[in-house]
Amino acid sequence: MGKYPPSSSVYVHESSYVDEPSEIGPGTRVWHFTHILPHVSIGKNCVLGQNVVIGPYVSVGDNCKIQNNVSLYEGVELEQGVFCGPSCVFTNVNNPRAEIVRKNEFRRTLVRKGATIGANATIVCGHTLGEYSFVAAGAVVTQDVPPFALMAGVPAKQIGWMSAAGGKLGENLICPVDGTQYELSADGCLSKAN
Repeated sequence: MGKYPPSSSVYVHESSYVDEPSEIGPGTRVWHFTHILPHVSIGKNCVLGQNVVIGPYVSVGDNCKIQNNVSLYEGVELEQGVFCGPSCVFTNVNNPRAEIVRKNEFRRTLVRKGATIGANATIVCGHTLGEYSFVAAGAVVTQDVPPFALMAGVPAKQIGWMSAAGGKLGENLICPVDGTQYELSADGCLSKAN
C-alpha cells in the first residue's frame, strides 16, 4: 500500500489497490475497485469513486472529486478542487495505434483549480482547462479552455461563463449563487471584479 500520513484517516476500500510508491493525503477516500498506480500523488480530502484508475506519474490536488469510471493517465495533472464527472475521458496521445508504441509522445493535460468536467466529456490531451472552467456533459474539448468558460458540444465551443460558485453568469456577470460580480477585460478574459 502507498504512504499515508500517520493517523491520516485515509480510507481505501479492500477491493482497491494502491501501488508503491504513491502518496495519499489525509481525509482522502478511495472507493471500490480503484487502482492507483506507482508514482501518483493524491492530495488531502479527495474522493475517488468506483472503478477509477490513476497513474502512473499523475498528480491530483487537494479536495478533488473523481467520479466512477474515470482514468487519469500519465500526463494529466489536476490542481485543487477539480470535479471529474462519471465516465469522463482523458486521452494522452493524439494519434494512437494499437501496433505502434507512442509512450514518448504523451502530451500534458493541465486542469486548473476549481474546474468541472461533466459526465462522459472527453478532454483531448495537450490542453489546459482554466480555473473554474466548466465542461458540459458529453462535450469534446479540443483546445485550451479559458478560466470561467462554459464549454459544450462536439467539438466543445464556449457558450457562456460560469462563476467560481458554479452559477451560470448572465449579461450582468453577477453570480446567481453567491452574488459575486465578475468583469470582462479588454482582451476578453473574465475575472472577479475588485
